[in-house]
Amino acid sequence: FPYELALHKKYPRTIWQTWKYTPSDARFSSKFHRAIDAWTRLNDGFTHEILDDDTAGNLVRQLYASVPEVIEAYFAMPKPILRADFFRYLILLARGGVYSDIDTTALKGVAKWFSYGVTIESDTGLVVGIEADPDRPDWHDWYARRVQFCQWTILAKRGHPAVLRIVSHITTETLRRKVTGTLDLPKSKDAGSQIMNWTGPGIWTDTIFEYLSDIQVDTDWHNVTGISRGKVIGDVVILPITSFSPGVGTMGANGPEHPHAFVYHIFEGSWKPANERNIG
Repeated sequence: FPYELALHKKYPRTIWQTWKYTPSDARFSSKFHRAIDAWTRLNDGFTHEILDDDTAGNLVRQLYASVPEVIEAYFAMPKPILRADFFRYLILLARGGVYSDIDTTALKGVAKWFSYGVTIESDTGLVVGIEADPDRPDWHDWYARRVQFCQWTILAKRGHPAVLRIVSHITTETLRRKVTGTLDLPKSKDAGSQIMNWTGPGIWTDTIFEYLSDIQVDTDWHNVTGISRGKVIGDVVILPITSFSPGVGTMGANGPEHPHAFVYHIFEGSWKPANERNIG
């Protein structure tokens, strides 16, 4: 999926979402219907794909038929949340566009994400938002990284090198676990930490900073902490915490009505134990 052919074009006009069921299924939650309707209504001209687990798996087989290691890793994963995490990177690498979790709702159309002085979209290939920027000594009790990028919403052009890199990281780690017999997650709070660092925002954040350090020496969380507007480093747009995490009430995040608030996350957390859900 050659990135050089995609870089100077517009971002693909496709929105990708996944869930256990499709919207036509009676088990599909009404609150998700309202959320997906906002994505469609605010993004005229976009194709909106909502895939169930079986369809996502079949698409992985099709798109990565020439890379059997990726397919092997995907189907070796012991939990649906791991496959859901992995799928977002796989579909963005192969097709590009917007990936957003089913428990998000659009506040502004994707075209508006470029309306606040960050850049023009033809100059960039990846848009990420800050999930957490906790300036407190116990930040590691709450988050995987000091500044953490969210992966519930990502905009990418096909073949972006950072997305390629995380697909490689996850594939390698999963096959290592398979060979060593360590695929199963512990039945404790450590499971959440492992997910964060296997497929979730921990490894995603590390991968972004690795990529940024390749194109700008010694780039780390110090370069993006406290930003209140979008910042461009190389071909990556980094949006402030308000953009994808409005209304969390901490870390300088403004509310959903703010001009830089683009996506609202409901924090469904369906993969977590019941007593840990809906916690931002």
